[in-house]
Amino acid sequence: MATSAAATSRFAKTNHPAPATAELRDAVLANPGFGTKFTDHMVSIDWTEDKGWHDAAILPYGPIALDPAASVLHYAQEIFEGLKAYRLPDGGMALFRPEANAARFNASARRLAMPELPEDLFVEAVEQLVLTDRDWFPTVDGGALYLRPFMFATEAFLGVRPARAYRFLVIASPAGNYFKSGSPAVSIWVSDYTRAAPGGTGAAKCGGNYAASLVPTAEAFSRGHDQVLFLDAAEHKWIEELGGMNLFFAFDDGSILTPPLSGTILPGITRESLIALAREEGLTVREERYSLDQWRADAASGKLVETFACGTAAVVTPVGKVADHNGEFVIGSGGPGQLTQKLRQRLVSIQRGESPDAHGWVRRIA
Repeated sequence: MATSAAATSRFAKTNHPAPATAELRDAVLANPGFGTKFTDHMVSIDWTEDKGWHDAAILPYGPIALDPAASVLHYAQEIFEGLKAYRLPDGGMALFRPEANAARFNASARRLAMPELPEDLFVEAVEQLVLTDRDWFPTVDGGALYLRPFMFATEAFLGVRPARAYRFLVIASPAGNYFKSGSPAVSIWVSDYTRAAPGGTGAAKCGGNYAASLVPTAEAFSRGHDQVLFLDAAEHKWIEELGGMNLFFAFDDGSILTPPLSGTILPGITRESLIALAREEGLTVREERYSLDQWRADAASGKLVETFACGTAAVVTPVGKVADHNGEFVIGSGGPGQLTQKLRQRLVSIQRGESPDAHGWVRRIA
């Protein structure tokens, strides 16, 4: 288990003048939902062309003042990350692979012509917010503190060029289960829409990608499904990813397949972690293209035994049913498979400090 390297904070701190009462906080923590309640504080760091990164601070959570001509409102220079902090069995706190989030954040920044944030500063920002709002960990089983670092252009101008001023923020939200359907496995709808095209921003974690997914996601919901699946833009044949998660396919020969990172798929940190854990189990993991038609045929023949989605918010989630305009098909028994459950348990137990961390993925804060 890695340990926090931040000895002294670079962040000026202003305590919230009217933090949530203990009664209100306890009510939230007993039933946090996902992404609707937020802690008392946030991190803020500014960047300007002449000064670089400056004014790192922990501030009371609250509204942001923006000039109406701020570049983000017109040209969408915005990126974000998502990671979780966990309570450990001894009462301590830890992050899961925050350095990987910092590296992916900077990859997104490069694609959106934004300044890179030093990775150690990214990690320290997240750590300091968790330490400040350490009383906000949910009390429900499986709960965690979800952390949302994000950056956006603040320069006031109307012109198509990279902005010369940005703001980086981190907010925190007590989180319970991501999916609310109560089903043991999710149902997905194959969209006619395209999420990303070669040469686009599919590998960047930017808001525009998610805005484009809202209509197809709403269509999936209206049809009674939990998530939407996107195929490739060129042939509309190859499986890419769900609205916010990567996919894995498990076969009867013990092998696992996941679509390759070709620039149109977000390189998931949970995805990368599961590949490593599966290989430790002695499984063959292939990163290869997989078509919707082959998925349907393999499910019908029994060659495909499990499908699961993964991501920071939902962790590992079994896929039980897939539908499109040509009908629907069920995967395995339609419920969680043994491999899905085993990999999920292995990952979660490492994240929560319940199993040895041979990879140094868990970064202890306190």
